[in-house]
Amino acid sequence: MQRQEDMVRRPRRRAEDTRAEILDTAETLFRTRGVSGCSIAHIAQALSMSPANVFKHFHSKVALADAICGRHISIMSERVEAFHLEGPAPDRLKALAFGLMDLHIEAIAENHFMLEMIFHLSEAEIESGKRYEKMIETLFSDLIRYGVETGIYYSKDPTRSGRVAASAFASVLHPVFLTRRSRAEIAGQCGELVDLVNAALQNPLAK
Repeated sequence: MQRQEDMVRRPRRRAEDTRAEILDTAETLFRTRGVSGCSIAHIAQALSMSPANVFKHFHSKVALADAICGRHISIMSERVEAFHLEGPAPDRLKALAFGLMDLHIEAIAENHFMLEMIFHLSEAEIESGKRYEKMIETLFSDLIRYGVETGIYYSKDPTRSGRVAASAFASVLHPVFLTRRSRAEIAGQCGELVDLVNAALQNPLAK
């Protein structure tokens, strides 16, 4: 006869918990060993599970890195939402540009391994990156739309202008550029870009 304790099924671990543990372990290994020096097998070994079990949740190292990037992007998105933009559109543009610049500088300082991850994923179209890029473009588009509505900016298509503005500020936001210069140098370029974009958007010919 089967013992009663054998008949009691142990609760099955939730897939979300396993997924979170894999992400935590992978991020720790990426920090200590580097992205290129860490494989799915290394992550599985650290978790005392088979590589197949890791692949069950993440079909590749790119997918795993994408999920880790997504975590950090979610944190950065929350910080962006906390930006308090006031005043006329030109002042808001300056505050947004410098706020994003400092946010990205801080993110790279806190998570050095993210730079290597970005290089590692440069050939891949990662979903987290596309979502974040879209968020940045929307921030600039909404600000330009506000400027048009208040009669300060001129733009036939604020959405398109927002994409152009986001591209212009990429040189003071992208991690690859941020690590090569001091904050003073980056801030100087950011200020010049703010003046340039503001001048272009306040030109009636921009219509």
